[in-house]
Formats: sequence, structure tokens, C-alpha cells
Amino acid sequence: MKKMMLFAVVSMMLVFGANQVMAGERPPVDAAPLSEIVKSLEKKGYSPITEISMDNGVWEVETYKDGQERELKVNPKDGQVISDRLED
Repeated sequence: MKKMMLFAVVSMMLVFGANQVMAGERPPVDAAPLSEIVKSLEKKGYSPITEISMDNGVWEVETYKDGQERELKVNPKDGQVISDRLED
């Protein structure tokens, strides 16, 4: 059941994330797949992820961690969190 839920969330993120990217800035050619970025963030405790968009060459991710709404900036090449702050 948990795997099916994860698959559904990742699938939605790919669809919505692709729409965000296509509407604006594209990720770098050598970017990691968005599905890998999402899995990496979830392993670090960021869940649920509610929005992902590409801005100024980095993924901007709206998510939750420990019950708090967060805004992340994530390196598209290696998935490392560049910035983690409370959502305004």
C-alpha cells in the first residue's frame, strides 16, 4: 500500500513538475531525474511534497518536515538541499 501511494505521489509530481518546467525554465541537461530528487528528499524526512518548480537553475520545493511547511532550494544535478527555510 505504501509503495502504491509513493508511486502515485511521484507520478503526480512528475506530471505537475513537468508542466512547471515546460511553462518556464528547463532543468540543466545533466540534471538528475526528478523522481530521484523526490525520493532523496523523502528519505531526508521531507513529506508531503506539494510543489516543485525550476527557478534560476535550481529546484524550488514546497514541502513539510516535522509538521512545518518548508521551502527548499535543491541542486538539480545531485539533489543536495542548498537552502531550507520555513515557508512565509
